[in-house]
Amino acid sequence: MGARMSKPAPKSFHVKSFGCQMNVYDGARMAELLEADGLTMAASADEADLVVLNTCHIREKAAEKVYSDIGRIVKQSRGRQQPMIAVAGCVAQAEGGEIPRRAPAVDIVVGPQAYHNLPALVADAAAGRKALDTDMPAISKFESLPKRRKQGPTAFLTVQEGCDKFCTYCVVPYTRGAEVSRPWGAIVDEAKALIDAGAREITLLGQNVNAWAGDDDAGRRHGLDGLIRALDGLPGLARIRYMTSHPNDMTEGLIAAHGDVETLMPFLHLPVQSGSDRILKAMNRSHTRDSYLAIIDRVRAVRPDIALSGDFIVGFPGETDADFEATLDIVRAVKHAQAFSFKYSPRAGTPAATMADQVAPELMDERLQRLQALINEQQQAFNAALVGRRTEILIERNGKKAGQRIGKSPWLQSVVVETAAAIGELVTAEIVSAGPNSLNGVLAEQQVAA
Repeated sequence: MGARMSKPAPKSFHVKSFGCQMNVYDGARMAELLEADGLTMAASADEADLVVLNTCHIREKAAEKVYSDIGRIVKQSRGRQQPMIAVAGCVAQAEGGEIPRRAPAVDIVVGPQAYHNLPALVADAAAGRKALDTDMPAISKFESLPKRRKQGPTAFLTVQEGCDKFCTYCVVPYTRGAEVSRPWGAIVDEAKALIDAGAREITLLGQNVNAWAGDDDAGRRHGLDGLIRALDGLPGLARIRYMTSHPNDMTEGLIAAHGDVETLMPFLHLPVQSGSDRILKAMNRSHTRDSYLAIIDRVRAVRPDIALSGDFIVGFPGETDADFEATLDIVRAVKHAQAFSFKYSPRAGTPAATMADQVAPELMDERLQRLQALINEQQQAFNAALVGRRTEILIERNGKKAGQRIGKSPWLQSVVVETAAAIGELVTAEIVSAGPNSLNGVLAEQQVAA
């Protein structure tokens, strides 16, 4: 990425984030950085002087989709000054200087551990200087980020980054680095700032969030359960969630927290990926079908109404019909409230990409359809079982119709209610009907009146 032509310093920006919740968090922090630097947030990429593509490398052909987006931005800018383009996130980390070589319209490349340097990179690009930063320091970026700003009733808070698990299909250890935990005090301070800014619910994020460990202000060592218990005492915080977890880091203390921390919501996203021990070993998942199910049993023992979510990969190299049937069996055993399922796709540089016995695409398609049909059936059943139950709903936004509000249940479903309650209020509603993806509720006082 050599010398480039100078460009006008941007006055407005738009951040487009792809992929996981951590990317959503990173995108929000980049927006805060740019606003603190004097830029104004634009409603769309078409109206911005700077477009930040905050990329994800998990999905198939992720890099190709980024280049397609870059081409679309260039095409749509014809007839006006082309915006400055920044590629951030995991594709930026994986591709580095190859991005501007392949797409000369790109002005800035910044990895997920270096985005705190984005304002300086924007200044470099405006001056025609090289603007590439894919360094991976040990989580120092958080110290450079501005204080959290006003926001809605729910918020993400990254507490841990990176991964040491080295699953054979995954690029995260290479794009996000080794597992690092943010300090206790920094997390508590950010949580307080989020609450002051209007958050009622905070979701703690990490590539392996339950690997978080740190010392409290008195020097006592804690795992994620200790951090959750500390946040539970913060005035104004009504709900706590966390994701994404690894089965090997699901400690007894964290399981116990699901039973006795009232603000910890009854929802657990715990990826298993396959029900076949042979495939789990090939994936380097370091847990077995039985050890995973034992965790689920212990969680359900302390929180019987918990909603369980997971991730599944179909068509991993060498997966036989029997291996896939084992995945269907574990899904039937767990009974998910929701789950995410994907066809295996090779990632350059990962061990699985060069494994023998790659599964034919048409067979992966057929297996994915069968798996998703079962997951959808379970999700509908879980939702239907809530009909007639009273529960608290956190109001998040307006509905499509006048007088409607949409909120979240404790189990993470969207719930439509008619109420004058303000955004951010908690209301008690009775669930009166359930669809595959959302619920309908009636305020409890309205039920009494009727």
